[in-house]
Amino acid sequence: MAGKGGFTDGAVYVDGTFGRGGHSAAILSRLQKQDRLVAFDKDPEAARAAQPLIEGHPALTFLQDSFSNLERAGTGFAGVLLDLGVSSPQLDDARRGFSFQQQGPLDMRMDNTRGETAADFVNAAPEQDLVQVLRVYGEERFARRIAAALVKRRHERAFETTDDLAAVVAAANPAWEKHKHPATRTFQALRIYINRELDDLEVLLGKVVDLLAVGGRLVIISFHSLEDRRVKNFMRREARGRELPRGIPIRDEERGQRLRLVGKAQRAGDEERTENPRARSAIMRVAERIA
Repeated sequence: MAGKGGFTDGAVYVDGTFGRGGHSAAILSRLQKQDRLVAFDKDPEAARAAQPLIEGHPALTFLQDSFSNLERAGTGFAGVLLDLGVSSPQLDDARRGFSFQQQGPLDMRMDNTRGETAADFVNAAPEQDLVQVLRVYGEERFARRIAAALVKRRHERAFETTDDLAAVVAAANPAWEKHKHPATRTFQALRIYINRELDDLEVLLGKVVDLLAVGGRLVIISFHSLEDRRVKNFMRREARGRELPRGIPIRDEERGQRLRLVGKAQRAGDEERTENPRARSAIMRVAERIA
């Protein structure tokens, strides 16, 4: 994630989205003797999955928290990695309620020990709030039609399961996209809203540059346009610096540039998409902190 130059007393890295530890294990395999890795995740299952890795790697610290609280890990980071969105184990576990492809409770909480569930929201939210969430977080063009169908149905019987919600949304959606389940955007919208995913990302972006050491790198993997648009605009803005009038001579430090873009946005190759079809929508962007 970053070169070793400048981190003579041991570098501190952050995996902001531990999941089940794949990225953390890869980072740990490359750490030098005095380096440390701090991993974040809201999910209690991630906390349990981290224990065997912690036992084998004293350099690893796990915090059950949102990456938006990055400063809990300290400051002067050599690298920060975010792999945004829901993890594959969360999608594959029907009990978590993230997937419309299998029956499960309509939950969708990354931290399933507290907070509002997707069922709570769908069964109680005003119709206009449903419309807003579907439009903003799902970019669903039939948001009003789907919201009306949800409200009509919940008057008859409350939503409790994922397959029930998916069936009502599918029936209300008049134009199914090719190779995409008609409830895809609705499930995305509810998940993002319930977990404050974009809010957490915005908070992180507002503080991460100040927490990176010079030479430290920020690596963010996004899976849909709402995330990637924010990441792309943030990195470009920090790399460009302040907007200044043309023709006025200024020193470099007055430009306020704080990041350097590292390469172009990268997508998964053919081999990776074959092995992991969920990687087909992934976009990775990298930026480095400059003095």
